[in-house]
Formats: sequence, C-alpha cells, structure tokens
Amino acid sequence: MSDETGGNIVIVDAGSGEVRERIAVGKRPRGLHISPDRTLVYVALSGSPIAGPGVDESKLPPADRSADGIGVVDLASKKLLRLIKSGQDPESFDISPDGKTAYVSNEDAAEVTIIDLANGTILKRVKVGEEPEGVRVRPDGKVVYVTCEGTNEVKAIDTASFAVVASMKMEGRPRGIEFTSDGKWAFVTNENGASVSVIDATAHKVAGKIDMPKPAAPPSDAPKDAPAPVPPLPMGVVISPDGTHLYVTLGRAKSVAVIDVATRTVAKVIEEVGTRPWGIGISPDGKTLFTANGRSGDISLIDTASGTVERHIATGGSPWGISVLPAAR
Repeated sequence: MSDETGGNIVIVDAGSGEVRERIAVGKRPRGLHISPDRTLVYVALSGSPIAGPGVDESKLPPADRSADGIGVVDLASKKLLRLIKSGQDPESFDISPDGKTAYVSNEDAAEVTIIDLANGTILKRVKVGEEPEGVRVRPDGKVVYVTCEGTNEVKAIDTASFAVVASMKMEGRPRGIEFTSDGKWAFVTNENGASVSVIDATAHKVAGKIDMPKPAAPPSDAPKDAPAPVPPLPMGVVISPDGTHLYVTLGRAKSVAVIDVATRTVAKVIEEVGTRPWGIGISPDGKTLFTANGRSGDISLIDTASGTVERHIATGGSPWGISVLPAAR
C-alpha cells in the first residue's frame, strides 16, 4: 500500500493483519505495481504539493521537481534501490505484460511518459488531455488507455508507434480503468458522473454506461440540519480473476459497488467500507477485496462471497494505492 502523506510503502500481511514493513520511498507515493517476477515494487512519487480539485495553485508552496519519478523497491531487502525520472508529477502508471516498459501519467504536465525500466531512460513523452490519471495497458500489450480528468476523456496510445490513436469522451472526471482479460472491453470510472463507462476496446468507442445507485432520500421527519446523503463517486476499479465482477470504490460514499460484467448492472453495494476508499485490489483467488481508505488511515478486507467487511487493518497516514502480491507461477 502507498501512504501519500507518510512517504512510505506499507507492506501488510493480510492473513495476520500485521503491518510487516514501512519503507520510506519519497514524497507523495501514489500509484504502485509489483513487477511480474515478484521481486520489485514500483511506486509513483511526486514533489507537487497536495491539492484538491479547483484549488488556486498560485497559493500553494513550490513544487520539488527533484522528487518526481518512479521509485524502485527491492522486495527482498525492503529498500529503495533508485529513482527513475519519469516526467513532472507522476500519479499513476502501468507496466507492459513483459515487465520492460512503464507508462506514467504526469498530472501537472498533461502528458504520458514512456519509460524503459531496465535502463531507466525515457523513450517518449506523449501529450494527452489535462490532468491525466488512470493508466492501464490492454492485456495484449498493444494499447494503453489513459484517463484525463480535466478534459473528461480517455486517450488510447499505440505502444508500437507511441501515437494517440483515439480519444473517447467520458462523463465527469474519469479516474480508473480496467480491461476484461480478453482485452475486448474496458470499464472507466467517472467520479463526477456517478457512472462507469463501457468501452469497446478494439474499436475504441464508448458502448454504454452503468449508473451507480443514488443514495436514499432522508425521511420526511429527518432534522433540518441532518447531513445530506453522500452521492457515489466512482474512483478505483478492479475486475475479479474469473472476469465475472467489477468492484468499484465510491469515495466519500464509503462504499464499493459490485457490478455484474455479463449484465452490466450493479448487483449490490457494500456499505461502510471505510472513509473515502480509493485504491482497490483483489486476492489471486478472488475471495478477498482490499480497499485503501485515505481518510481513515486503514485498509479494509472484504469477503467477496458475502459482501461483508471482515477486518480493518490500521496503517496510519493516507492510504492511496494497493497492489496485491500475485500468485506464484
């Protein structure tokens, strides 16, 4: 798990519920991935000051551009090995199926940086829309999708030519992306649109959307000063190993939506997961979900069969991203 405010990667044993390690990696760790060979953790680090949407950036402290990059952590020694320069304000990224290339969203620069991980060099900088965030490589490795919050679109980048081959208009503030294992479909969470867009990932065309359930209205006898129901704010997304369900964190609504992939409908909503769940992961056997709850400083473990929160593991700080150690091959 990445702790954005604490500057650490936190290694958690999901079985025992113990925090095993805290590894100092640098400023604002957010997106992270485990290498395909299970030996390294890559984490996006940023020297840009923390700021929410609509903040007057002229009033923020200056950025520390020397802190920007992809940190490389050795899982055996539990140490930061090096920092790969990756453009300004890296937020999220994905790694090619062969583990050789990283595609990094540089939020402040409106670009994607493509990195050779072996030698740490930048292969290409690709201009995309404003505030790029979510990044996902199609399973065949031929295309990478990038969500652009500021321009409400998804860009498709050809991984051979590094050219933008398609732009797809989304609803408000697209965040996360997930593909089906065959690469035919992609799902994009729209935070301000309270929906998940369905994309034909071969034609790069929007094929529909899945609306999140609206919160129930307060009863007529509720006090006038009672807090208003919090609408769903779709953010992180992960697909089950068998491809049958999508799990979507709903941010300040403190919940996770469970979507049936075949019918493209919300099967249920798991309530009271944690305070502002963002990052989400799933165990290799598909039995357990993990959510990073940024405001409550913990990780939730959720049983996918029953839809119940089995445990909260206190981590402290501001949990942002989650990467689950894949099953041994």
